[in-house]
Amino acid sequence: MKLENRKQKVTTMSNFLFRLWRYGLFAAGLILISLLIGTVGYRFIGDVSWLDSFHMTCMILTGMGPVVEMKTTQAKLFSSFYALYSGVAFLSVTAVFFAPIIHRLLHILHVDQEDETKQ
Repeated sequence: MKLENRKQKVTTMSNFLFRLWRYGLFAAGLILISLLIGTVGYRFIGDVSWLDSFHMTCMILTGMGPVVEMKTTQAKLFSSFYALYSGVAFLSVTAVFFAPIIHRLLHILHVDQEDETKQ
């Protein structure tokens, strides 16, 4: 997932959209893996239903907070560590998704700045 450097021209819109698609797909994969880990963990460690496990995972992953009380020590430990993981995962997914957009914006601004200094 290489991006052009400051000496290269800004990539075409079709290449940018393809890059955005790839980064979005990677971000979606990270979300799906996080959902799988949380749902399976809450189901078997927290001993709640599949639907409640998925609901709890989605709420924790997006930072909304828990919805089901964890009763055992193992469930509380899993919930705690999953909440810590979720904070990092949410920020990582956001960074991965917005990286090509921010890069393109900064690259365009840098190219415009170089053009003005050459004149």
